[in-house]
Amino acid sequence: MSAPASTPGLVDYDEVVERFDPVLGIEVHVELNTNTKMFCGCPTEFGAEPNTQVCPVCLGLPGALPVVNRTAVESAIRIGLALNCSIAPWGRFARKNYFYPDMPKNFQTSQYDEPIAVNGWLDVELDDGEVVRVEIERAHMEEDTGKSLHVGGATGRIHGAEYSLLDYNRAGVPLIEIVTKMIPGTRERAPEVARAYVTALRDLLRSLDVSDVRMDQGSMRADVNLSLSPRDSGVLGTRTETKNVNSLRSVERAVRYEMTRQAGVLLDGGAVVQETRHFEEASGTTRAGRRKETAEDYRYFPEPDLVPIAPSQEWVEELRGTLPELPWERRKRVKAEWGLSDEELRDLVNAGALDLIAATVAEGAPSGEARSWWVSYLAQQANTRGVELAALPISPADVARVIELVSSGELTNKLARQVVDGVLAGEGTPDDVVKARGLAVVSDDGALIAAVDEALAAQPDVAQKIRDGKVQAAGAIVGAVMKATRGQADAKRVRELVMERCSL
Repeated sequence: MSAPASTPGLVDYDEVVERFDPVLGIEVHVELNTNTKMFCGCPTEFGAEPNTQVCPVCLGLPGALPVVNRTAVESAIRIGLALNCSIAPWGRFARKNYFYPDMPKNFQTSQYDEPIAVNGWLDVELDDGEVVRVEIERAHMEEDTGKSLHVGGATGRIHGAEYSLLDYNRAGVPLIEIVTKMIPGTRERAPEVARAYVTALRDLLRSLDVSDVRMDQGSMRADVNLSLSPRDSGVLGTRTETKNVNSLRSVERAVRYEMTRQAGVLLDGGAVVQETRHFEEASGTTRAGRRKETAEDYRYFPEPDLVPIAPSQEWVEELRGTLPELPWERRKRVKAEWGLSDEELRDLVNAGALDLIAATVAEGAPSGEARSWWVSYLAQQANTRGVELAALPISPADVARVIELVSSGELTNKLARQVVDGVLAGEGTPDDVVKARGLAVVSDDGALIAAVDEALAAQPDVAQKIRDGKVQAAGAIVGAVMKATRGQADAKRVRELVMERCSL
């Protein structure tokens, strides 16, 4: 066993996969983008003033009665269908009882033994093209809890805090929890499989337009279950559940860390404790939370204030007809239409650029130019800002307009980058930036001829060389004109005018 001195108890990853088989299970909570909450009419806007989006129902006040959000049920059915699940013809809500200060009713309204969608699957493609089928156990509806803010202390958690504040705006927001079956056989690729699954699920949910799947805002959160078995033994180990992992990279890191930590415990003669754990973003480690409850601990019982959910087969088929072109189907089509190799397509997907490029093409831009903008200049800007490509404050429609302005000759490539910079800086649309900054290409021949004549007069020796047939010398005059016009002249037209003026 080898372990870095700074992290005693961890086992080298290569040794872990030589001696153990990891078994994964992933639970993903997704906030739906409905206008109102799951059981009341309160709005669901993110970032509102604390405790301004609440009512007697979501605060759990005596006598308040819930009513199911129809749109949330529709979204749940569409998610189940997209995940190849069977949609239950009959299901009920249940009360899941446990105490958290940010759960005002002291129970969560969820689905227990009668979920709305069961027994599905999602095929996940890894970086090298290998496909792993992840089986889905269930997708069920429930409501979110509120949020606690722990003030004081160094970690932002309750331990060491001076006091806590509660915001119930999120309490009651519709959630779908998607639970996989055990994912065995991943071996050394377990961290990669976990990340690829959550990535594919996020892409699927985004295409369904049921959630904004913003992991940074908590609208999509992953709980990672992991256990280790002695290699090739077939004996299941004790699992831990790392809660609320909020980025794709962190999903991968959490799996890798838990594998090395659990291996250290087992090889030291200890026993892994069945518990929830918290992922520490800064260090890439996990720390113990609470001992893991069982279903009996939650004292589930049917929710007496809600009628069962019984979607008709006709309704289910109607919703099936609303499913969009799914991400993997679109990738196959785009690959053929754009003439991409497997590697090029995978790079676009991994960079988070494919959807943006497709949307830019849908706005009328050629695919090659759309790709060039998103994977080069805009990718550089995203990297500089430390954000994902999709988080840049520029839309596919903006990029398509910039491409159109270049194609029409109204902008040069250099000027186009200045326009994009202006859009990113919040100066408005591309046309707004062109107008405000005075960036349009100088296309008036009269103005260009005047600039050319001035440059020729300033460099008579260069002008004579051009007249003598040394056409490469024209570059110096073109450069002078471009400088004089602040790069706003059409360089090709300037060269034509230089040759014309020198042949007089």
